[in-house]
Amino acid sequence: MLSILAITVPIFALILVGWGARRKGIFGPATSGELNRFVVNLALPALLFQIVAKVRWQEIWQPGFIGAFGIGAFSVFAITVALRVRRSRHLADAAIDGLNAAYANTAYIGFPLALSALGPAGLTAPLIASILTVCLLFALGLILIEVGLQQEAHPLHMAAKVGRALARNPLLVAPVLGAVWLATGIPLPDSADHFLKLLGGAASPCALVGLGAFLAERRPAGRGEGASVAVLCLAKLIAQPLLTWVLATRIFHLAPETTRAAVLLATLPTGTGPFMVAEYHGREATITARTILITTLLSLVTITVCLALLP
Repeated sequence: MLSILAITVPIFALILVGWGARRKGIFGPATSGELNRFVVNLALPALLFQIVAKVRWQEIWQPGFIGAFGIGAFSVFAITVALRVRRSRHLADAAIDGLNAAYANTAYIGFPLALSALGPAGLTAPLIASILTVCLLFALGLILIEVGLQQEAHPLHMAAKVGRALARNPLLVAPVLGAVWLATGIPLPDSADHFLKLLGGAASPCALVGLGAFLAERRPAGRGEGASVAVLCLAKLIAQPLLTWVLATRIFHLAPETTRAAVLLATLPTGTGPFMVAEYHGREATITARTILITTLLSLVTITVCLALLP
């Protein structure tokens, strides 16, 4: 518990900094949106490009782990989106809810937690999980959001507008360019690698400070908001790790240490990605912000239970 607390306390501290600065008037009302613009347009694309451009396929090609963690995350995402759309939720908002339920904080919490719980040999697992979550799941969410925002248009016109929007989206362009660089076989120059590391390293801290500033704004609770947050928290902290455990043990028959890594990463709280997307596209972000905050708090318990139960 103490090691998990040491990892999660800085997250709460950054949220608190943003919250306090906004409440004291140090930050203005546009702070959250402007910080998210920086993250979405510069910091996170730099991180995505660096992750993909430096991948070594022989290291990350672990089909069993990819299947267990990936199918678990994508299934929870798809089920959440389908249920929310069925309840007359706008497709763009339903896609953000799907990310709330399945987008694990594999980068900011996953790497230090894996190092603490699994040792240096376990760091490949959060790398694979980050690629699946931050690149692929995130991309699917972005595509559905763009489709939802254009769904009133004629199908051909909608397809053209969605295509143009996706082609201009830095969160999709950056990993594609990273893959192109990887295909060339040329290693990143040290100066470029250092630049990307500095810029990409600002993504999570800035997003967390922006989240705190957003939470500091006084807003009336929306109808059914509490129930929505509760369902999304259950999906993220209970449904996803349980489904991952079933896939790992019953379908892919993974070794105990690989099962432990997959389930542990599935138990992680919601990352800041959904909040950044909600703010960037002007969607209502209160449910997302509260889901991130509550899952991060409750993950202190769920991660501890996961470590205790798994061999």
